[in-house]
Amino acid sequence: MNSILLFDFDGTIALGDGPVLAYAQQVAAGLGDDGTFLDDVRAILAAADGDALDGYDAVRRVAETRGADARLLSAAYLASRAQLGTADAPITAPDGLASFLAGVDAERILVTNAPAIRIVDALETLGLRGLFDRIVTDAGKPQGLEAVLDDLPVDARVLSIGDIWHNDLAPAHARGQATALIGGFSDPDATPTFRAAEFSTLVPQLEVWLRG
Repeated sequence: MNSILLFDFDGTIALGDGPVLAYAQQVAAGLGDDGTFLDDVRAILAAADGDALDGYDAVRRVAETRGADARLLSAAYLASRAQLGTADAPITAPDGLASFLAGVDAERILVTNAPAIRIVDALETLGLRGLFDRIVTDAGKPQGLEAVLDDLPVDARVLSIGDIWHNDLAPAHARGQATALIGGFSDPDATPTFRAAEFSTLVPQLEVWLRG
């Protein structure tokens, strides 16, 4: 039976507030903000506000209170993705992820709602280029995760790994597949198979699962 690992990107294998703050800066520029917008976003990120799904959602929530519309937010997001993995939007990989991916006996699929903009470059920056068997961008999770799951062999053992329960894990959980929730923003509805604050402490649980 095939084992398949599904990985989210932002907040799961690409860590750090750099991309979120780049997004916030683009939004602030669009709003003509005086600096308080970024302060509000940083405060939410530091507190890991439970009302926000993740940092990007936190930016959206603050932005909408300042009058930002969907067009401004979309333009700001795309502009920030062009900075992904650069000095303007730095990212780091979790400790132990590269060695785990290089040695694991499973199909490795990256599934992200982000566009393809600089994804390959970002994986290079993270030291993860070539370590995924397939990359799915613009996935449209959570509904898009259903489509990915539908494409997998019916007898596959699947474990979905991410930092947002609703988007990254809930569809797999609903099908009886394993899930692993990593750190980040809390969700009272989350019932993952595994839970860890960071990837390095999740590895032993993943290795047990892979052994069946």
